[in-house]
Amino acid sequence: MMTKNFSLYFQLIRNMGLRYVLYRIKLILQKKTGFLRKKFPVNPTQKFFITLNQWRQMEKKFYWNKRPSNLKSSTSKELAKDKQRILQGTYTFFSGKEFHLGKKYDWITNPDSGYTYDISMHWSDIPDISEEAGDIKYVWEKSRFGYLQTIIRNDYHHNEDHSEWIFSEMDSWIASNPVNSGPNYICSQEISLRLINWSFALNFYSESKALNEDRWRNYQHFIYWQLHHVYHHISFSRIAVRNNHAITETGILAISNILFPFIPETVKWSSKGRKWLEQEVDYQVYEDGTFLQFSMNYHRVLVQLFTAFIALAEVNGQPFSRLLKEKAWRSIKFLYRCQEYESGRLPNYGANDGALFFKWTSCNYRDFRPQLNALHLLLTRQPLYNPGGEWDEEVLWWGLNDITIEETFEPLKPKAGISVFEKGGYFVIRDADTITFMRCGSHKDRPSQADNLHVDIWKGKENVLRDAGSYLYNTKNETMNYFMGTASHNTVVLNNYDQMLKGGRFIWYYWTQAVDFSYEEGEDHYMISGTIKVFQHVSKNIKHSRRVIKLKNSNFWKIEDRLIGVPSGMDAYQLWHGSVPVLDNIQAFEEKEIGPIEGKDWYSSLYGIKEEGHMISIPFKKSIVTQLEIL
Repeated sequence: MMTKNFSLYFQLIRNMGLRYVLYRIKLILQKKTGFLRKKFPVNPTQKFFITLNQWRQMEKKFYWNKRPSNLKSSTSKELAKDKQRILQGTYTFFSGKEFHLGKKYDWITNPDSGYTYDISMHWSDIPDISEEAGDIKYVWEKSRFGYLQTIIRNDYHHNEDHSEWIFSEMDSWIASNPVNSGPNYICSQEISLRLINWSFALNFYSESKALNEDRWRNYQHFIYWQLHHVYHHISFSRIAVRNNHAITETGILAISNILFPFIPETVKWSSKGRKWLEQEVDYQVYEDGTFLQFSMNYHRVLVQLFTAFIALAEVNGQPFSRLLKEKAWRSIKFLYRCQEYESGRLPNYGANDGALFFKWTSCNYRDFRPQLNALHLLLTRQPLYNPGGEWDEEVLWWGLNDITIEETFEPLKPKAGISVFEKGGYFVIRDADTITFMRCGSHKDRPSQADNLHVDIWKGKENVLRDAGSYLYNTKNETMNYFMGTASHNTVVLNNYDQMLKGGRFIWYYWTQAVDFSYEEGEDHYMISGTIKVFQHVSKNIKHSRRVIKLKNSNFWKIEDRLIGVPSGMDAYQLWHGSVPVLDNIQAFEEKEIGPIEGKDWYSSLYGIKEEGHMISIPFKKSIVTQLEIL
């Protein structure tokens, strides 16, 4: 046992780095000694900087001046219904699951589990993982205040005024969440998003009579101490987490002097934040535009954050570096190459927690067009899609028609054939109305799912062979391990083992690594192939090679899998998840034809929601050739 534990500790240090391990140890000591309770005080000194009238008269540039320009008002029954549901206390969590919280929600009760947190506890004493409490994201979701965007859009389009209701919501949150107490101060990303959404409300309703001096004094106090929290706890996201959290938090600090110029410390916080944001983007977004979280939805999160930060900095004459903007442009390029254009969707690949930080259109959650189009217009001055669609509205809420950056980038156009993103390890074949997507990557950064060599296939708007999604981050181990593990992906499993060894909630040991990859275009076909080191916790010598051949202008694929170095007596299975008609047309061959084993699987297109799906597993020994034709 000691030898095994030492091996895992070594793997943790090797994968995550000594800096990560030492910081985690330091954080544990800071919690146990009460250091964090002193650093982040409860009931701190009241902060007041400027009167409401002085703030209103300040020369400040938001994404728009008082109200968005060039945005045509239009009545929308769907938007009106969404607004009414919110006013009656019904909220859509994670872009898909409705909860009726009522009009007097306490902000600290998990609506999924019914657990109520102790608001008297300092945030550092509250565990963010608890079987009794359930998934803490259910508590954080409303406290992001993303639903304010629906009310703001409704008021603009329908010429209504719900400023009193919105400020009452902010008042209610403040009354229920004393500074640094309770679950809503645990995560600095949640704080950052709350501050951005409060900024939209304050600027949109800046002249409203509902915004009075008493409220303004209170808002300043809570804005200050939440920013203070983000700044003084930034090492957690930059060392222990290092993903889209760090981009969000360094970003809010970077623009803090623009959003909250009345706070003197924002001069320092902004200077540091800009430096840190540039560093995080440079590290997290690879040279080819792929992203270290290996997740389509979290990459879209970055796209919206890029738009928010770059646009506000440009309009205030404080532009970010060309490198940051180039990484943003390359991000669009990668996602656009993977996109099914008619629906706007992408493969449900990687972790997907339902995040859509700023919902400025009525487009479906899985439709990436609003976000990609907005950032593309900002960086190239040209729309990515034909104008006139619902996705156009997002451009206007960021004020992008009024922003011209000095350095623009090449507009993107559709591209047929093979696209390769070597750093992230992605292949995409676009042929006629089909898309073939395969991952073959190495990991220098933490993987979230054991899904290497996964293949996604699209025919038109239908994702015929698909990724199962994520479902929940805090649920039964069996369920969580299924969605994060290899069994929910279109790849190969060995006995009941995942490709990597599962550790804690977001930890994997023995990361898969690409050995080689190749691709070619022939007269009548496209070919992509790759080999990875895999199942290293089972045997150090195991490799998995996969080759995918797609016949041109045809709905025919051939997938060849080969395992090398597998110990004797172990069984391998090729897995396919998708629609029944497609699975029925899969034929597999080894030395002789092998019959697939039909089964049920789970599919989660939206966080917190799962449905039964269909899969087949095909047993083989060393190699297998599978043919698929979509009729």
